[in-house]
Amino acid sequence: MNAAPRGVRLHIGIFGRRNVGKSSLLNALTRQQVSIVSPEPGTTTDPVEKPMELLPLGPVLFIDTAGIDDVGALGAQRVERTMKALDRTELAILVLAEEGLGNLEIGLLDAFDQRKIPVLPVLNKTDLAKPDDATMDRLLHRGLKPVSVSASRGDGMAEIHEALVALAPDEFLNAPTILSDLVPPGELAVLVVPVDKEAPKGRLILPQAQAIRDLLDHDAYALVVKERELRDALDRLKRKPALVVTDSQAFLKVAGDTPPDVPLTSFSILFARQKGDLLQFARGALAIDNLKPGDRIAIAEACSHHPIGEDIGRVKIPRWLGQYVGGSLDVVQVQGRDFIDHPEEFKLVIHCGSCMLNRREVLSRIFACNRASVPITNYGMAIAYSLGIFERALQPFPSALEAYHQASASRAAKHSKHPPDA
Repeated sequence: MNAAPRGVRLHIGIFGRRNVGKSSLLNALTRQQVSIVSPEPGTTTDPVEKPMELLPLGPVLFIDTAGIDDVGALGAQRVERTMKALDRTELAILVLAEEGLGNLEIGLLDAFDQRKIPVLPVLNKTDLAKPDDATMDRLLHRGLKPVSVSASRGDGMAEIHEALVALAPDEFLNAPTILSDLVPPGELAVLVVPVDKEAPKGRLILPQAQAIRDLLDHDAYALVVKERELRDALDRLKRKPALVVTDSQAFLKVAGDTPPDVPLTSFSILFARQKGDLLQFARGALAIDNLKPGDRIAIAEACSHHPIGEDIGRVKIPRWLGQYVGGSLDVVQVQGRDFIDHPEEFKLVIHCGSCMLNRREVLSRIFACNRASVPITNYGMAIAYSLGIFERALQPFPSALEAYHQASASRAAKHSKHPPDA
């Protein structure tokens, strides 16, 4: 279970002032010396992550953050990193000690509310002092149920465990499927898996492995082929598959080899649905028609792999888009945990399938683009759009296809009322 990728784990962030016992709490919860503990304030500088299994939730990722009251130039950077951890936090623990509930904590609670992050207040160091009544009253007034603990002694960990299970978001307890809702039990999905220079030696990449597991978990069949063998494999089948799923970079060939009456999509689009907002990504792809040579776009890759050869995000997508718009674009690449600080500077943001991110972090990135009024789409959709097979790629998702048609009709109506200057 510890090998489960970060993107499928429930992200539990631990927040609070310096020296309230956040690191001690993490060590007590995990029963390991994960974080350094010291009476010196500010021991935790960067967020510390600890994956573990927390039954009955399953795989989780604890994030121990720096104190929100850190000071100085370096302290300000640490606080900034702490606040960025909110973007991937799905469940928050707010640790309080003798200082009680002050303006800094109230600011955090407001930030949790704004992001709809469930929060568990933990009153620590109860072996040294009893929680003050004012703090208890203010927390209860906000509808929060605090837990009193002594992390240094390990007291109250069972109560925290129980409270975390009760607060876990529904989308984690009932995680959305990848593709099994598209492939009924007893039916077949054909997965097209190119083996190129960037494919990990001896392994499938994460989206492919997770798609296979999803099918097996729901009693469906998986046939895995390379793009060159797809047509022969389809000819050998006694009945048509329920779905063909391809790596996005092989979209054009796979579309040509797949009969029109067989639903087709890509791994990237499947993960856009599971991790993000498929309808918004579908609408965002329309912005490709508005691009002109020299326009600035951002391509966000959640993986931190070393690019080799014809990298899809750095080479293939810019090339396909350049061919579509009739000239090169000004492409800015961001990778890993980094995202765009100023989305308003771009005409379009194109995100990868996000198999390494959790859903909250993907949605946070979508919200950042929304606030800046910048369209966002994803790899699979951008590729399908630029290659002229967008509607075919959305065929398995009627709601997304309808959202695209509505957005397209709305744009056409707007242009008919306000024709461009000659």
